[in-house]
Amino acid sequence: MTTNAATDPMIGRMIDQRYRVRSRIARGGMATVYLATDVRLERRVAIKIMHGHLADDAAFRERFIQEARSAARLSHPNLVGVYDQGAEDDTAYIVMEYIPGITLRDLLQEHRALTPEQTTDILRAVLAGLASAHRAGIVHRDLKPENVLLADDGRIKLGDFGLARASTQNTATGAALLGTIAYLSPELVTRGAADSRSDIYAVGIMLYEMLTGEQPYKGEQPMQIAYQHAHDTVPAPSLVVPGVPSELDDLVAWSTAREPDDRPRDAREMLEHINGNQQRATGQYRTAVLRPENATAILPAGAPGPDATDATTVIPPQGGSGTGPTGPAGRGRNAPGPRRTGQAPGVLSPASQRLADKTAKRRKRGWIALVVFVVIVIVGAGLGWWFGPGPGGNVRIPEVAGKSVSQARQMLEAEGLRAADRTRARFDAVVAKGEVSATAPAARHEVRKGTSVQILVSNGPKMITLPAIVGQSATTAQAALDDDFDLQDPQYQFSADVPKDTVIAATGRDTDGTTVDLTTVQEYGERGPITLTVSLGAVPDVTGKSVDDARAALQDVDLTVGTQTDQFDEDVPSGQVISAKAEADPVVKGTAIDLVVSKGPAPITLPDVTKQTINQAASTLEALGLKVSYPDCKNVLCGFYDWKSTLPVTGTDPGANATVHKGDTVRLSYDQ
Repeated sequence: MTTNAATDPMIGRMIDQRYRVRSRIARGGMATVYLATDVRLERRVAIKIMHGHLADDAAFRERFIQEARSAARLSHPNLVGVYDQGAEDDTAYIVMEYIPGITLRDLLQEHRALTPEQTTDILRAVLAGLASAHRAGIVHRDLKPENVLLADDGRIKLGDFGLARASTQNTATGAALLGTIAYLSPELVTRGAADSRSDIYAVGIMLYEMLTGEQPYKGEQPMQIAYQHAHDTVPAPSLVVPGVPSELDDLVAWSTAREPDDRPRDAREMLEHINGNQQRATGQYRTAVLRPENATAILPAGAPGPDATDATTVIPPQGGSGTGPTGPAGRGRNAPGPRRTGQAPGVLSPASQRLADKTAKRRKRGWIALVVFVVIVIVGAGLGWWFGPGPGGNVRIPEVAGKSVSQARQMLEAEGLRAADRTRARFDAVVAKGEVSATAPAARHEVRKGTSVQILVSNGPKMITLPAIVGQSATTAQAALDDDFDLQDPQYQFSADVPKDTVIAATGRDTDGTTVDLTTVQEYGERGPITLTVSLGAVPDVTGKSVDDARAALQDVDLTVGTQTDQFDEDVPSGQVISAKAEADPVVKGTAIDLVVSKGPAPITLPDVTKQTINQAASTLEALGLKVSYPDCKNVLCGFYDWKSTLPVTGTDPGANATVHKGDTVRLSYDQ
């Protein structure tokens, strides 16, 4: 991925007056890795810079610095080297060895599965580097294909110690598990604790992925994958890719055992196991023949001999008869030996004869001891076979939960166990009805071969009568349901009819995943999921409030203001809320509330009522919602006729065409 300075401000920046950032290599959750030039030493380096928004987080900053300290303690050809670490303007960085090439993830995406030979080569390099870290007391804790670098020149290196910590600091990680979920060991999932054996588990998952091209566990949600890590057994790669050697199947099973004590204790033990298997498979041993007794001995490969390329080497004796390259008896002419004192050829002196007799007795006792040793070895091997792979050995009962009955029988018989003819049913809240729930004895128990194992078949969850839920307080309902069912996080919604913190509804899930309204059923499966809908009370009444006051009242209960519409209103003063309406139903936290805000009474353009009689003008204006006033007639003649219906209006205050509002008073004038 190429990035220029227009999109990444770090490109072209000089860090600590030494490292010129050239381009971006990769971006992760904590930091971004750039290609840079060390202008002081004129070499290319990789510089890892913490994300700016994490700089103020002390925990992240400490973890970032811990990576540099952990990696700097290590020096191995299969580990990425760390050169420098520092901070500038709240920018923490680590300077590392630059490895041009690809990651193991890139290789898997291109080729999917690797050959056993390629897999073994990569595995040995990873274990060699990891063994160096384990010897130093460092646990990586984030092993995955993205952190295995394959250089263009053939080197294989392990990097990214961002989650590493001392092996003695194997405490729980708290609420959030660190590391990639697909490679987390069971103890990290269940207890949050990690040691060198947790790294071995991740190596085993990578080994499975290299051989098959896929991860052993899949799921739509991370917790589904984590659950499988904690409760399932990684299958043999040969079940997915036929032809995978059984030795690699065994290696996957050993390194991914759910119990940490059943795995290699560290990377060195696993690496020595692989190297030992390879040495035995290639036959790197030679046979040498010793004379004059023609005894046979096994010498390690590379032991000196006259011809190192021959499988059999003749080694000259240290004494006795025979002709060797240096003279009689294979010795130099002046080599020491039994002194002859004038006896005829072939006749020994008395001292030499006694020495020869003792040698013969010792040789005879040696042969007897050899025969006894061989017998003991044969008997021991027989007993070892009988109580090991033979019929008298012990095996662990395989994990068959979730399998069909026929599959479970096959798996038990493959381990040398005998499946009982009759199965037994039991309630199981997790395993679907008709599938195998468990075995008796339980899975992973060690028993003698030939032991009868009974298969327990799931009868589905036990049905339990539901207590009263709707109308109860949330606390009361949760207490009544918690022991028998799996309570999910409650949902909350506003209700004008149900008091706050009272249960409005309860839903569950059927075996096919459909939603079940629990108010319509009387029984529900044990450990079934239940989601309660709880009332938040009525939406606050904001009518008559100012817009600011209405906004504050809604925000106090986690509601927001949506659209705001202004309109004239004769009864609500300008600036106050006329009405409020939710944009969605039901109303939940975060729902927007639309407001209608008053602009006050609508404006009225005053009509021209001059020349109309006083009564006519008053009637016209009052019909518009205006009030009318005029002075009394003081003329003596006004008492003799209906002057309001006769006298014309000569003017108004305000004048014609003026803007007035409903309820305003207009004063009429006329000639008396």
